[in-house]
Amino acid sequence: MQELAKIASAIRYLTIDVIGILSDQASVGSLDLPPRHSMMIPRFFLRVRTLLAALILAIFLTWTTLRHFKAYIPNLSSPQPITDLTPSHHQFWRKFHALLEKYAPGTEPIIEYEKASTEGFNTHNPPPRPDTLYVPEEDIPIMKEAHAGFVNAIANSPTELPYLPATKGIVSTAGGSYLPVLVISLRMLRRTGSTLPMEVFLSDEDEYEDYICDVVLPSLNARCVVLSRILIAAPVRIEKYQFKPFAMLFSSFEEILFLDADAFPLEKPEHLFTTEPFLSKGMVTWPDFWASSVSPLFYDIANHRPPPMDLRQSTESGEVLLSKRSHLRSLLLTTYYNYHGPTHYYPLLSQGAAGEGDKETFVAAATAMRESFHQVSESICALGHETRNGMAGSAMAQFDPVQDFVLTSRGIWRVRGDDAPAPAVFFIHANFPKFNPATVFEIHEVTPAYTDEGEYTRAWTLPVDVVRGLNSRVDVEKGFWEEILWTACELEDKFQSWLAYEGICDAVKVYWGAVFGVD
Repeated sequence: MQELAKIASAIRYLTIDVIGILSDQASVGSLDLPPRHSMMIPRFFLRVRTLLAALILAIFLTWTTLRHFKAYIPNLSSPQPITDLTPSHHQFWRKFHALLEKYAPGTEPIIEYEKASTEGFNTHNPPPRPDTLYVPEEDIPIMKEAHAGFVNAIANSPTELPYLPATKGIVSTAGGSYLPVLVISLRMLRRTGSTLPMEVFLSDEDEYEDYICDVVLPSLNARCVVLSRILIAAPVRIEKYQFKPFAMLFSSFEEILFLDADAFPLEKPEHLFTTEPFLSKGMVTWPDFWASSVSPLFYDIANHRPPPMDLRQSTESGEVLLSKRSHLRSLLLTTYYNYHGPTHYYPLLSQGAAGEGDKETFVAAATAMRESFHQVSESICALGHETRNGMAGSAMAQFDPVQDFVLTSRGIWRVRGDDAPAPAVFFIHANFPKFNPATVFEIHEVTPAYTDEGEYTRAWTLPVDVVRGLNSRVDVEKGFWEEILWTACELEDKFQSWLAYEGICDAVKVYWGAVFGVD
């Protein structure tokens, strides 16, 4: 961009120079040249001609550069133009919706009369698998038959899912107060140099904000997709917490990195698609803090032996890497679990423990379909700052799956106590609270911007070794607040959810100056 500015400046001064010369000559009047100069071109005309040639050349170079720049921004990972798959998605959804209904669990909703305790993951002393659900004995074979019917249907003749072959991109869900958070995360993604396109799924037309969807996101190689425009083919009510698999299902990409609106990478994620473990496994997930709380009843229904409690942590689904080509059946079954999640499969997969929702449905589906996957073994890490009671954790660090896979392939499991350098932090999931510039300075259960005494502070100073590692090349938190500042000040009057707020930009500026000492 600096080069373009220099070229534009040169053109401006050349133009002024040419106009000035012509004006000077016009004011002097016609030249009375001696006869011996009658066949020669006057010097000022030569100068004008040279300057005009330079001007034309500069314009041509500028046009060429801009033409290349405009072509470079959209769809960087794939040469295809944006293709409207909505008609094809309508056909798919009508058929797939019929399957979801045909093989519904067929029993009364499962009630969590007692919730499973939330146990931390411990490979040395794993807790017993919780078994707190009451499900009438006669309901189990009914649910089992429905589950088997759906699995057989998608295994033998899966409904053809439209997507663009050989494409890869990032998928997220947003809307309302999540849209400013998404823009900040997207700008953090672009800071890494990533050019992967992004599709942002909104629930309905009310969440489509013209300026954000038509101007801001396209400038960052992202676009809005309205889910209700697809689901209208077979109308159904889908709640926000069920959206994730539907966004993945209806994205145009063959290979997907799903990121929650409040999650972003610290490095370009492009290489995740072209290296292990994704190449051989086809699906990669990341861990949560907790031990599994999947009910034994689920494994009975899915006709699969329960895995040992020390095999892996529960799943944190803010980041999921998946290939539709290799794992379409797993994605279809994940959607089944979420479609029937609130009534049946969320209780079966979590039993009311922390984070109940879509988080366990991905690994459960791959397990039931007997498809491969890799869950990162390196334990998730809370990021925060010191308080009287310990730490105010406001974000989670997830680690590099490539480095993790190298270790586990050699039989080195740090989570089990093996000694080896930790993989690098790859994602930050800044989720507690959301770092929305309009609300981040309000009083929350965790106040990331304040000390116990009410003074401004950095949000992420602990654990010291992890923070030192993620800041080894660049100050990540400062960069994050730079994007919060940009979003707050450049888009203060653009987000619908911010219309009732005042002073959003000023509040972030005050914090920025106090903490980072920069205007």
